[in-house]
Amino acid sequence: MSTIRLTQKHDLPVEQARALFDRFQDEMGRFGVSLHWTGNRAEVKGIGVSGDAEVRSGEVSLTLKLGMLAKAAGVDPVRLEASLAKRLRAAFEGDGAPA
Repeated sequence: MSTIRLTQKHDLPVEQARALFDRFQDEMGRFGVSLHWTGNRAEVKGIGVSGDAEVRSGEVSLTLKLGMLAKAAGVDPVRLEASLAKRLRAAFEGDGAPA
């Protein structure tokens, strides 16, 4: 089982950071991954993946555990981590900022 850990720094109010993270969450939803929020913490669920996310003052974090189904499907954890890091960064920089 592989584990992916990402953090993204920010200098936004927590509510605004959560809104930006929601945009990133929409991207993850296209791949069948959903987040179930309780306050500023979320449980991540999907086929072959589980984990958690948290929005805090100063940073957001995402931890994903790739299970056997992800491995059987040929998911490359290194490529997935790079792709997710790029998308998370984009949600918080430039184009991802709300108007």
